[in-house]
Amino acid sequence: MGHHVLPGNPPVELSLRRSPRARRISLRVSGLDGRVTLTLPRGVPEAEALDFARTKADWLRAQLAQRPVTVAVAHGLELPVEGAVVRIAQGTGRRVVQDGATLHVPGRPETAAARLEGWLKARARDRLAAASDHYAGLLGQGYSRITLRDTRSRWGSCSSSGALSYSWRLIMAPPEVLDYVAAHEVAHLAEMNHSPAFWSVVSRLMPDYAVQRAWLRREGGALHRYRFSD
Repeated sequence: MGHHVLPGNPPVELSLRRSPRARRISLRVSGLDGRVTLTLPRGVPEAEALDFARTKADWLRAQLAQRPVTVAVAHGLELPVEGAVVRIAQGTGRRVVQDGATLHVPGRPETAAARLEGWLKARARDRLAAASDHYAGLLGQGYSRITLRDTRSRWGSCSSSGALSYSWRLIMAPPEVLDYVAAHEVAHLAEMNHSPAFWSVVSRLMPDYAVQRAWLRREGGALHRYRFSD
């Protein structure tokens, strides 16, 4: 439906969406990117929904103020890799090299973020492919391909054709959390829904999935605070 900005300090940008399934006006602040969505049921005037949003302006600003501050990736910064905090340092040669808690990134300082992003994506692809192969083997199912994206609305997806898609930022989460997302998406190869039958499959693949799912809901948004490009 478009966008609207609530005036104030600071202004709040809203994405308006009309849903035939919605029974009431609702506001949602994304835990991943802070996007504010105003959902309207069928037949509700846009002006009425905006009036509702204005009454919630203070609440919206409070929610947005609690979001982690975005940081630019550069030499000297600390960030998580597979759940462990590492420090980015100047490297030599042509490859990014991890030495314990230090990541040596070669080249000019202004290219460090792009080089590191490429290294993280390659590592994410290897880990997610291995995890997907493992869980698909346990399930006796095959998938068609794996795609990596920098998605903010979801950590993974599975299409009806068996194509798996993941956020490459999962490589910054603890390995067990990455494994949970792989198990979750592979489970969709058997159950393309979120029914009790689906969660039964997930539980079979990863009995303690609830622990990893809770971590992702609690901490996952912070993985998006690291900015690798403008």
